[in-house]
Amino acid sequence: MPQEEPNAGVKIYNLIILIVDIVVMLVRWIYFTLEALYMVAVPPKPESVAKDIVLVTGAGHGIGRSLAQQYSQLGATVVCLDINDKMNQETISSIKKERGNAFGFVCDVTKREEIIETAKKVKEQVGVVTILVNNAGIMPTHTLLKQTEGEIRKTFEINVLAHFWMLQTYLPDMIEKNRGFIVALSSIAGLVGLNNLVPYCGSKHAVRGIMEACHEEIRQDPRKPNIKFTSVYPYMVDTGLCKRPHMRFPNLMRLVKPDEAAASIIDAQRRGLIDVSIPKYLLYLNTFVRLFPLKAANLLRDFLDSGVESDL
Repeated sequence: MPQEEPNAGVKIYNLIILIVDIVVMLVRWIYFTLEALYMVAVPPKPESVAKDIVLVTGAGHGIGRSLAQQYSQLGATVVCLDINDKMNQETISSIKKERGNAFGFVCDVTKREEIIETAKKVKEQVGVVTILVNNAGIMPTHTLLKQTEGEIRKTFEINVLAHFWMLQTYLPDMIEKNRGFIVALSSIAGLVGLNNLVPYCGSKHAVRGIMEACHEEIRQDPRKPNIKFTSVYPYMVDTGLCKRPHMRFPNLMRLVKPDEAAASIIDAQRRGLIDVSIPKYLLYLNTFVRLFPLKAANLLRDFLDSGVESDL
């Protein structure tokens, strides 16, 4: 039998409900927009990490080493993961010299089973990780047509797939504990496409998507777990990955020092910021420029003339 059309009273009621929903949404939209603008000017106060267990991947050098050292200085217990045991031990030794609390584990983040086994050891020997920093990454810098299959696969295994394995391994305990922070190192290359970095850009755009989607899953989880996500978009950092950087205005767009990058990352995590670029203005600049046509945006890109040369 054909369904009966709702009567006029039902139609009017549904229309009123729809109008009320739209008005409520607009009011909240304005409130949250003003709140966000206020928080740009007056950021939230940084939380203490003194009681946290922080796990940093790629802790043997560069940003990872600086992150481990600076978290330790703030009183956190630090778990250092790296595939290079010698360099990882150097990081741990530097922390212990300052009377910090650090543990080291050799782990290849491209191997899911190895990540799971390492996590069991971390939980038994150290405790439940409450701050996870997915920092490990590689960056081959040459044109796509000269990238080998091995380079491309390895870039995605380390820069992307490892994030899935780490999240699946450490998130459950955070949810059970009802406290957790996930920090992921994307890149300015995760916001814009860059010459000689096609696979790297693809991997860092993927990190952004992973973090946004995970944040949404947690937001819609009926348990409402207290898990926060921070995606970081650094400009070129002086860690050795950028073998041949070039920039037209080196004073304006100089290489970022690892210690500076680490300090900005930790500050963003402690304040609960969802997205942060290093320097901070680049995130806002990218958002503003994308309001204009691509050809107009390319004018600014060509004017700034910043990027990396091929390492071949």
